[in-house]
Amino acid sequence: MDLNSLEETYRGGNKSCFILGASGETGKVLLKEIVERKLFSRITLIGRRQLTFEDKAYENVAQEVVDFEKLDDHAAAFQGHDVGYCCLGTTKAKAGTEGFIRVDHDYVLKSAELAKAGGCSHFNLESSKGADKTSSFLYLKVKGQVEADIEQLDFERYSVFRPAVLMVDREESRPAEWMARKFLGAFSSVFPTAMSIPIGSVARAMLANTLIQGEKKVEILENKAIYDLGQKGEK
Repeated sequence: MDLNSLEETYRGGNKSCFILGASGETGKVLLKEIVERKLFSRITLIGRRQLTFEDKAYENVAQEVVDFEKLDDHAAAFQGHDVGYCCLGTTKAKAGTEGFIRVDHDYVLKSAELAKAGGCSHFNLESSKGADKTSSFLYLKVKGQVEADIEQLDFERYSVFRPAVLMVDREESRPAEWMARKFLGAFSSVFPTAMSIPIGSVARAMLANTLIQGEKKVEILENKAIYDLGQKGEK
Protein backbone atom coordinates (compact mmCIF):
# COMPACT_ATOMS: atom_id res chain seq x y z
CA MET A 1 0.00 0.00 0.00
CA ASP A 2 1.62 3.24 -1.18
CA LEU A 3 -0.07 5.90 0.91
CA ASN A 4 2.01 8.69 -0.60
CA SER A 5 0.62 7.92 -4.06
CA LEU A 6 -2.88 7.61 -2.61
CA GLU A 7 -2.50 11.02 -0.96
CA GLU A 8 -1.42 12.63 -4.23
CA THR A 9 -4.38 11.13 -6.04
CA TYR A 10 -6.77 12.15 -3.28
CA ARG A 11 -5.59 15.76 -3.29
CA GLY A 12 -6.46 15.94 -6.97
CA GLY A 13 -10.07 15.14 -6.13
CA ASN A 14 -10.64 18.60 -4.63
CA LYS A 15 -12.61 17.15 -1.73
CA SER A 16 -13.88 18.84 1.42
CA CYS A 17 -14.40 17.58 4.95
CA PHE A 18 -15.83 18.56 8.31
CA ILE A 19 -14.76 17.56 11.80
CA LEU A 20 -17.06 17.32 14.81
CA GLY A 21 -15.24 17.37 18.13
CA ALA A 22 -12.06 19.11 16.97
CA SER A 23 -11.49 20.46 20.49
CA GLY A 24 -11.28 16.92 21.90
CA GLU A 25 -8.15 14.83 22.11
CA THR A 26 -8.67 12.73 18.97
CA GLY A 27 -10.14 15.66 17.04
CA LYS A 28 -7.11 17.85 17.77
CA VAL A 29 -4.68 15.27 16.44
CA LEU A 30 -6.90 14.45 13.46
CA LEU A 31 -7.13 18.12 12.50
CA LYS A 32 -3.35 18.51 12.78
CA GLU A 33 -2.81 15.51 10.49
CA ILE A 34 -5.35 16.79 7.95
CA VAL A 35 -3.83 20.27 7.87
CA GLU A 36 -0.27 18.98 7.56
CA ARG A 37 -1.10 16.51 4.80
CA LYS A 38 -3.19 19.01 2.81
CA LEU A 39 -5.62 16.30 1.71
CA PHE A 40 -8.71 18.50 1.49
CA SER A 41 -9.37 21.71 -0.41
CA ARG A 42 -11.75 22.82 2.35
CA ILE A 43 -11.79 21.94 6.05
CA THR A 44 -14.66 22.95 8.32
CA LEU A 45 -14.83 22.55 12.07
CA ILE A 46 -18.33 22.26 13.49
CA GLY A 47 -18.59 22.89 17.21
CA ARG A 48 -20.19 24.82 20.04
CA ARG A 49 -17.40 27.40 20.27
CA GLN A 50 -14.78 29.09 18.13
CA LEU A 51 -11.32 27.57 18.46
CA THR A 52 -8.14 29.64 18.46
CA PHE A 53 -5.01 28.58 16.60
CA GLU A 54 -1.62 30.28 16.70
CA ASP A 55 -0.13 28.34 13.80
CA LYS A 56 -0.72 30.04 10.44
CA ALA A 57 -1.23 26.61 8.88
CA TYR A 58 -4.75 26.73 10.33
CA GLU A 59 -5.69 30.14 8.94
CA ASN A 60 -7.79 28.69 6.11
CA VAL A 61 -9.70 26.29 8.35
CA ALA A 62 -13.35 27.36 8.42
CA GLN A 63 -15.38 27.21 11.61
CA GLU A 64 -19.10 26.90 12.13
CA VAL A 65 -20.35 27.58 15.65
CA VAL A 66 -23.60 25.70 16.31
CA ASP A 67 -26.11 25.11 19.09
CA PHE A 68 -26.32 21.33 19.33
CA GLU A 69 -29.74 21.66 20.96
CA LYS A 70 -30.99 23.35 17.78
CA LEU A 71 -28.98 21.64 15.07
CA ASP A 72 -31.74 21.93 12.49
CA ASP A 73 -31.13 25.68 12.58
CA HIS A 74 -27.55 25.03 11.47
CA ALA A 75 -28.17 22.64 8.60
CA ALA A 76 -26.14 24.88 6.28
CA ALA A 77 -22.99 24.10 8.29
CA PHE A 78 -23.25 20.50 7.10
CA GLN A 79 -23.78 21.30 3.43
CA GLY A 80 -21.32 20.41 0.70
CA HIS A 81 -18.81 18.14 2.45
CA ASP A 82 -17.57 14.92 0.91
CA VAL A 83 -16.21 13.42 4.11
CA GLY A 84 -17.28 13.78 7.73
CA TYR A 85 -15.28 12.90 10.83
CA CYS A 86 -17.14 12.61 14.13
CA CYS A 87 -15.03 12.61 17.29
CA LEU A 88 -17.78 14.09 19.43
CA GLY A 89 -18.26 12.78 22.94
CA THR A 90 -18.44 13.55 26.64
CA THR A 91 -18.50 11.62 29.92
CA LYS A 92 -21.22 10.58 32.31
CA ALA A 93 -19.13 12.13 35.09
CA LYS A 94 -19.07 15.49 33.32
CA ALA A 95 -22.55 15.64 31.81
CA GLY A 96 -24.61 13.18 33.88
CA THR A 97 -26.47 10.22 32.42
CA GLU A 98 -28.96 12.25 30.38
CA GLY A 99 -26.29 14.66 29.18
CA PHE A 100 -24.03 11.82 28.12
CA ILE A 101 -26.78 10.18 26.10
CA ARG A 102 -27.74 13.52 24.54
CA VAL A 103 -24.19 14.24 23.38
CA ASP A 104 -22.92 10.77 22.45
CA HIS A 105 -26.14 9.61 20.84
CA ASP A 106 -28.54 12.45 20.03
CA TYR A 107 -26.05 15.10 18.90
CA VAL A 108 -23.98 12.57 16.96
CA LEU A 109 -26.99 11.04 15.21
CA LYS A 110 -28.54 14.39 14.33
CA SER A 111 -25.21 15.58 12.95
CA ALA A 112 -24.99 12.46 10.81
CA GLU A 113 -28.53 13.04 9.53
CA LEU A 114 -27.71 16.61 8.52
CA ALA A 115 -24.42 15.51 6.95
CA LYS A 116 -26.23 12.91 4.84
CA ALA A 117 -28.82 15.46 3.77
CA GLY A 118 -26.00 17.89 2.97
CA GLY A 119 -24.30 15.52 0.55
CA CYS A 120 -21.69 13.79 2.70
CA SER A 121 -20.80 10.44 1.13
CA HIS A 122 -18.29 9.07 3.67
CA PHE A 123 -19.04 9.34 7.39
CA ASN A 124 -16.39 8.36 9.93
CA LEU A 125 -17.38 7.70 13.54
CA GLU A 126 -15.03 7.36 16.49
CA SER A 127 -16.76 4.87 18.76
CA SER A 128 -15.31 2.56 21.42
CA LYS A 129 -13.96 -0.94 21.85
CA GLY A 130 -16.81 -3.13 23.07
CA ALA A 131 -19.58 -0.91 21.67
CA ASP A 132 -22.78 -2.97 21.71
CA LYS A 133 -26.36 -1.72 21.73
CA THR A 134 -27.37 -4.72 23.86
CA SER A 135 -24.70 -4.08 26.52
CA SER A 136 -25.74 -3.61 30.14
CA PHE A 137 -22.97 -1.01 30.48
CA LEU A 138 -24.42 2.40 29.60
CA TYR A 139 -21.28 3.72 27.86
CA LEU A 140 -20.98 0.74 25.52
CA LYS A 141 -24.75 0.53 24.98
CA VAL A 142 -24.98 4.17 23.87
CA LYS A 143 -21.95 3.82 21.60
CA GLY A 144 -23.40 0.68 20.02
CA GLN A 145 -26.84 2.23 19.59
CA VAL A 146 -25.56 5.30 17.78
CA GLU A 147 -23.42 3.10 15.53
CA ALA A 148 -26.52 1.14 14.52
CA ASP A 149 -28.72 4.21 14.10
CA ILE A 150 -26.21 5.92 11.80
CA GLU A 151 -25.92 2.75 9.73
CA GLN A 152 -29.63 3.09 8.96
CA LEU A 153 -28.95 6.44 7.29
CA ASP A 154 -27.35 4.53 4.41
CA PHE A 155 -24.22 6.58 3.68
CA GLU A 156 -22.33 5.58 0.55
CA ARG A 157 -19.51 4.65 2.93
CA TYR A 158 -19.66 4.41 6.72
CA SER A 159 -16.53 3.72 8.76
CA VAL A 160 -16.67 2.97 12.48
CA PHE A 161 -13.52 3.05 14.60
CA ARG A 162 -13.53 1.19 17.91
CA PRO A 163 -10.33 2.09 19.76
CA ALA A 164 -9.49 0.70 23.17
CA VAL A 165 -8.12 2.92 25.97
CA LEU A 166 -6.67 6.05 24.38
CA MET A 167 -3.12 6.69 25.52
CA VAL A 168 -3.05 10.46 25.95
CA ASP A 169 -2.92 12.98 28.79
CA ARG A 170 -6.59 13.81 28.43
CA GLU A 171 -7.87 17.06 29.88
CA GLU A 172 -10.93 15.29 31.29
CA SER A 173 -11.10 11.71 32.49
CA ARG A 174 -12.94 8.90 30.75
CA PRO A 175 -14.14 5.84 32.71
CA ALA A 176 -11.06 3.92 33.85
CA GLU A 177 -8.76 5.73 31.42
CA TRP A 178 -6.68 7.54 34.03
CA MET A 179 -5.89 4.32 35.90
CA ALA A 180 -5.39 2.47 32.66
CA ARG A 181 -2.85 4.99 31.42
CA LYS A 182 -0.89 4.61 34.65
CA PHE A 183 -0.70 0.85 34.42
CA LEU A 184 -0.83 0.22 30.67
CA GLY A 185 1.95 2.57 29.63
CA ALA A 186 4.75 0.01 29.81
CA PHE A 187 2.47 -2.86 28.79
CA SER A 188 1.28 -1.07 25.67
CA SER A 189 4.82 -0.64 24.38
CA VAL A 190 5.11 -4.44 24.23
CA PHE A 191 1.50 -5.28 23.31
CA PRO A 192 0.21 -2.05 21.73
CA THR A 193 -3.05 -3.54 20.46
CA ALA A 194 -4.16 -5.48 23.52
CA MET A 195 -5.95 -2.94 25.72
CA SER A 196 -4.77 0.49 24.62
CA ILE A 197 -3.78 2.55 21.61
CA PRO A 198 -1.86 5.81 21.06
CA ILE A 199 -4.26 8.54 20.07
CA GLY A 200 -2.08 9.45 17.09
CA SER A 201 -2.63 5.96 15.70
CA VAL A 202 -6.39 6.51 15.74
CA ALA A 203 -6.16 9.82 13.88
CA ARG A 204 -3.72 8.45 11.30
CA ALA A 205 -5.87 5.37 10.79
CA MET A 206 -8.94 7.50 10.13
CA LEU A 207 -7.05 9.40 7.44
CA ALA A 208 -5.36 6.38 5.91
CA ASN A 209 -8.70 4.61 5.72
CA THR A 210 -10.17 7.62 3.91
CA LEU A 211 -7.54 7.25 1.20
CA ILE A 212 -8.22 3.56 0.66
CA GLN A 213 -11.09 2.54 -1.54
CA GLY A 214 -13.42 0.74 0.84
CA GLU A 215 -14.47 -2.76 -0.12
CA LYS A 216 -17.55 -2.60 2.09
CA LYS A 217 -20.24 0.01 2.43
CA VAL A 218 -20.12 -0.36 6.22
CA GLU A 219 -16.82 -1.15 7.89
CA ILE A 220 -15.99 -1.60 11.56
CA LEU A 221 -12.34 -1.28 12.52
CA GLU A 222 -11.47 -2.83 15.86
CA ASN A 223 -8.48 -1.78 17.94
CA LYS A 224 -5.83 -3.95 16.26
CA ALA A 225 -6.94 -2.96 12.77
CA ILE A 226 -6.84 0.71 13.81
CA TYR A 227 -3.34 0.33 15.22
CA ASP A 228 -2.02 -1.48 12.14
CA LEU A 229 -3.53 1.07 9.77
CA GLY A 230 -2.22 3.91 11.93
CA GLN A 231 1.27 2.47 11.66
CA LYS A 232 1.01 2.44 7.87
CA GLY A 233 -0.21 6.03 7.92
CA GLU A 234 2.70 7.29 10.00
CA LYS A 235 4.85 9.83 8.19
